[in-house]
Amino acid sequence: MTLFVHAVEQGLIYGLMALGVYISFRVLAFPDLSVDGTFPLGAAVAAALIIGGWDPFLASLVALGAGAAAGAFTGILATKFRIQGLLAGVLTMIMLYSLNLRIMGRPNLPLLGRPSALTATVQALHLTPPWGLVLVAAILAFGFKILLDLFFHTELGTAMRATGDNPDMVRAFGVNPETMVILGLALSNGLVALSGALVAQYSGFADVGMGVGTIVAGLASVIIGEMLFRPRTVIWATAATLIGSCLYRGAILVALRYGGALGFTASDLKLLTALVVLGALMAPAIRARLKGEEA
Repeated sequence: MTLFVHAVEQGLIYGLMALGVYISFRVLAFPDLSVDGTFPLGAAVAAALIIGGWDPFLASLVALGAGAAAGAFTGILATKFRIQGLLAGVLTMIMLYSLNLRIMGRPNLPLLGRPSALTATVQALHLTPPWGLVLVAAILAFGFKILLDLFFHTELGTAMRATGDNPDMVRAFGVNPETMVILGLALSNGLVALSGALVAQYSGFADVGMGVGTIVAGLASVIIGEMLFRPRTVIWATAATLIGSCLYRGAILVALRYGGALGFTASDLKLLTALVVLGALMAPAIRARLKGEEA
């Protein structure tokens, strides 16, 4: 039960990051690797501000704004300066590594004993463990999910979705697809940075290297959700992303807990992550091949 609770907690908190990855890769069809830098950016900004005496809620919002600015920067590089999208994201990620070090002043900032937005909300609502934090994380994750659903059904949101499908058609209707890409990447990386800020408060530290593999984890969450639920609407796609995030975190925790029998150790986390992602990517092809052989 404890393992299940931790999987749901982490899955929902990291789910905000997965929603951000969903926006860039599925909605905009943009290969945004800058999320590996904006995730620790959110953690670094929030940690530095909390240590400086800021309210954790306000620090988290500032982290969201910092991530949005970084995402917009990637979009500007890709659209206004015609730098290939993949390279633009890599350049932003590299620059953010040095920026995060400057923000924190050192590679790691401990937050143990510091105020946290998550625990403060649990206490304010008079919730009890182990489900109190799960409920708060669920309210937060599904709250942003609902806001995203509402946004994508507005005129601006519909134009953003259409930009990923057919930018030439969007331009024909008088909408600048470059603006949609910049706004979409700002929204995406804002959510990723907010997730990083909350993860830092949840884990009790911010580390300059905590963003390594963020894009892989986000893609795994999106792919697992799509593989299991095959969503046909935005509402179901965002829900599937959050559920996929919980399942992904659960798979990682189970692998770390019981992987010792197979010779895995905690240092094999990246290997286990890659194996989970490979399994999610290979499953549709294997399933299709099996159906073909049965036919």
